[in-house]
Parts: sequence; structure tokens; C-alpha cells
Amino acid sequence: MIIYKKAILPSGFLANGVCAGIKKSGKSDLALFYSALPAKAAVQFTQNKIQAAPLKINKRHLKESRDFRAIAVNSGNANCFTGQSGSADAVKMAQYVAAGLKIAPKKILIASTGIIGKRLPVGKIKNAIPELIRGLSAKNVDKAKLAILTTDKFTKGITAKINIAGKTVTICGIAKGSGMIAPNMATMLAFIFTDADIAQAALNKALKTATGQSFNCISVDNCMSTNDTVIVMANGASRNAPVDTHGSFNLFSRALNLVCLELAKMIVRDAEGATKFIRIRVDKAGNFKQAKQIALAIANSALFKIAVYAESPNFFGRAVAAAGASRADIKEKDIKVKATSLKRRDIDINVSVNTGKSSATVYTCDLTHGYIKINAEYN
Repeated sequence: MIIYKKAILPSGFLANGVCAGIKKSGKSDLALFYSALPAKAAVQFTQNKIQAAPLKINKRHLKESRDFRAIAVNSGNANCFTGQSGSADAVKMAQYVAAGLKIAPKKILIASTGIIGKRLPVGKIKNAIPELIRGLSAKNVDKAKLAILTTDKFTKGITAKINIAGKTVTICGIAKGSGMIAPNMATMLAFIFTDADIAQAALNKALKTATGQSFNCISVDNCMSTNDTVIVMANGASRNAPVDTHGSFNLFSRALNLVCLELAKMIVRDAEGATKFIRIRVDKAGNFKQAKQIALAIANSALFKIAVYAESPNFFGRAVAAAGASRADIKEKDIKVKATSLKRRDIDINVSVNTGKSSATVYTCDLTHGYIKINAEYN
């Protein structure tokens, strides 16, 4: 497996990003990812009971179509809590893109991120689509990465290349996210593209596993968003021997896991106001679920995160208290906590609970004055 710390689109994929005027800042805010070939799609959504209009439209399209050609994404407006009008706007967004590409609307998946509760300016999106489509190219994935950002400080992209029966298969992922990040999906969008020929069941299984070990193992502020979406598109352009749930599936799954995990870590490193990247590993737990439960309880403790920011020795007590509050079946005498120096940018916290042989790792950050400032000014 070869890893590139940048986004390199696989065969058959193009992208672009433009300024449609959605953001008051005038920054780029509309992106398009396009596959020249029909592509299978697997999707994971937020588990928030309040879900934005694009998610509802995507679920409808996933029922209506077996293959897809494009993903359209806007930033600056979440198109959430906008009622039937918001749903109609989401439908129009897909229709406008489909008309420009001369394909059926059901072949389009959409995503939005930004302010909740405001109508999406679909007129501006419609006007920007001709320019967006004209600029589609492999190199313009960098423009697309910029167009999906909100409070992010940097773009996020990574690429893995693997060999399947003599054919090079590429998996490229890009993402956005830095705040409202919590387990079971976060305020994040991730789009993954591969030229692998892979069965739908295998693609679904691989994405579910990868999401569970990456995007569902990060937390910035324990706030779950309404728009979170992870989409993987596979167009088969590499013409590899088809991947099913056996054989080369494990290789593909490992590569997808790596792409998702690296993107998830980038989101935590870009966390709003953060000064420290924290890896929390819980081991010797009764099972994986228990280990993750304890790790997330620590990661989501505001007092623990503030103590790490302050480089206070009291982080130890905060971690132990959070572990106990997780309601996992643990005992005080069995808990051991070790940590690297809190003065480092990257900090490792290791918690052993001595109830079994399972472990889990989650990723979080410190909680700072900067987080408050960013969110107080976000409008």
C-alpha cells in the first residue's frame, strides 16, 4: 500500500470548486465531484434525529438508483430546519446540477454545511453551475477541497494506492470539519472516491466498518450535527478483478480504513481553538464496546479537556472520574493511567481497566478560550 498525503482523484473522477456567493465572505462555497462512469455509492449519515434536507433527498435517491454520477456540495448554509421549503431547495440543487451534466437527478447526491435555519439560496447555486461544470478536472480537486470548508483552518485530503490482482486501485478521500464533532458522526463531511470494481454489499460493509473505526471514534465538543455525511463512490475504472466480501476485500477494507482514520485525525487536529491532539487508548477491557465507552467518556469530559489545555496534573483525576461516570463495569483498584508530557502538541493517554483483553482508541483535543471565541462569533 502506498500513501500520499494529498488528494489524488482515481481514474474517471473530476472535481471543481467555485464561489457561488453563498458565503458573506466571498470565499469558495460550491463544489462538484463527477464520475465519467456510473458509480456505486455507499453512505453513512448522522444519527441525529434532526436531519438536514440534503440527507433526506440522498436517502430517496439511494432507494431510486443503483448507480450515481456526481456529488454536489455547498458550504455556508446547512439547509437544515428549513421545513418543506428546504426539502424543495435540496431537490432543486440536485436538479440544477443534473441538468448541467445531462443526467437524471436521482444520479446526484448532495451535501450542505454551514448555518442552520436559513433558506438555501438555490438561485445563486443555479447561476454558478455552468462555471462549476466547465472547470471540472482532476487537478481541481484542490479547489473542491476549499469549497466545502466552514470554520476549518486547512483542507483535508489523503490517497491510498493498492494492488489487486495486478491492477492499481486508488482510494482518495477529502473531508471538512473542525467543530460540532462527536461520535456517531460529527459536523463533518467526507467524500471518498475509488476506481475499484467492488460489489455493492462489499462497499457497504467496508464503509460501515471504516466509519466505526474512524469518524465514530473522534470528538471535539460532544456535539452531534444534523448534516454529517460520509459517501464513497466506486466507478470500477481500474478494471480490477471484482472485489466481493472475500479474498481481496480485506486489502481494500484496510486501505479504506486508513483513509477514513487519517481524515478523522485531521479533523481533530483542526478542531476549533485546539492546541493539543489527544489520543486516548483504553485497554484490558471486557470487550471493545466497553473500551470505547470509557475512552469516549474521557474524551467528552470538558473538565478533562480543560485540564489538558492547562497542562494541569489534575488531568489524571478528571480522566479517572470520567471513566467511572461512563457506567462501564470497572473498579477503582484495577484502573491505571499513564500519559506522555502534557506540554507536547500530541499527547497519548493510556488507561488500563483490567477487566478483559479488549481495547479501543479515540481521538480528541483540548478545550480552549479559542473554541468559545470561534463559536460566539459564528453567524
